Amino acid sequence: MSGSEIQKTRVINELRDFIRKLLQDPKILEQSLVIARQQLTEGNSPATMARIANEISDTTSVHIPEDPAEHSEADKLFLELLREVVQEEQALY
Repeated sequence: MSGSEIQKTRVINELRDFIRKLLQDPKILEQSLVIARQQLTEGNSPATMARIANEISDTTSVHIPEDPAEHSEADKLFLELLREVVQEEQALY
């Protein structure tokens, strides 16, 4: 396997594990969206995204490292999608 194939496999496995966790506890999504809605009123700076990650880690079974440099691809994707969903909701109002 090449390096890129190994990387793709690792990312897919991270996403599979994360999706499994969400399916096992659907409240994670609801709680994460509540947190993102509250925090994103202050903008979507890296500091805001770090606060969202920390609060999700503190209040759900999802663990996102405190240091954004340590975020996995799955962590980054989840936070990015939360931001997009909240921004789309705000655009509707």
